[in-house]
Amino acid sequence: MNLAARSILAVAVAAGFISLVGAIAVYSGAYNVAADEPHTRAVYALLETARVRSIAVRADALRVPADLGNEARIRQGAGNYAAMCMGCHLAPGMGPTELSKGLYPAPPALTRKTVSAGEAFWVIKHGIKASGMPAWGGSMGDDYIWNLAAFLQQLPKLDRPKYEALVAASGGHSHGGGETGGHAHAAEAMDHDGATPRDRAGHDAMSEASDPSRSATPHTHADGKPHAHASAATSRQSTSSQNRPAADTHADMAQPATPAKSSSTTEDSHEHQH
Repeated sequence: MNLAARSILAVAVAAGFISLVGAIAVYSGAYNVAADEPHTRAVYALLETARVRSIAVRADALRVPADLGNEARIRQGAGNYAAMCMGCHLAPGMGPTELSKGLYPAPPALTRKTVSAGEAFWVIKHGIKASGMPAWGGSMGDDYIWNLAAFLQQLPKLDRPKYEALVAASGGHSHGGGETGGHAHAAEAMDHDGATPRDRAGHDAMSEASDPSRSATPHTHADGKPHAHASAATSRQSTSSQNRPAADTHADMAQPATPAKSSSTTEDSHEHQH
């Protein structure tokens, strides 16, 4: 056997041995796939190289729109970023979230890292296997994805006030299909302590429940007539009236209830404007 044949045989034996060891490790369950246990260096290097090269090759084949710096594109992309990406990739002035801390590999903080437009588009559209990055192409059109890619080119340059201004002007979560509720809605801006309007609304509701003296907040119906919901104290009084002694309940059952005439302020109780 010549030297070349012996070399080929040695390589084949080594490859077979490595494959056997790998198969034993996989089927024995020895390799830990937990997200709180990092890959071994060899496995991480292999997966990282595969990810980088796979994205780069496919992104190179894309044609990036010439108007990617258009302000309308950037502004629209800001709303979708705030609604769909911020929880993992963060926003200016924002610390790690429960989600970003729990994912492995850790999602990049896109406030500090610029991703090329082509690579951003490809990853947003197709996602990345076993990484927590979804493939948004199933519900988001290409134009909207390019708008997100356009916004990502500007994100590392934004401070918190500029970021929030772009989000507020964006029109919110809107990408032509698949949105929660099927409509666009404005993204919530954070206040200086990190609270959103929804957080503050919940706090106000709890405050009213604990303070019966607070008055109900009036609002206007579709016909322009003012209306106020019952306060927490009124609601408790109404509830207590339902828990009267059995004798009172029987008396009520003895006489048919007379329906109350609807007032003009309650006839359209199901037609509130929100």
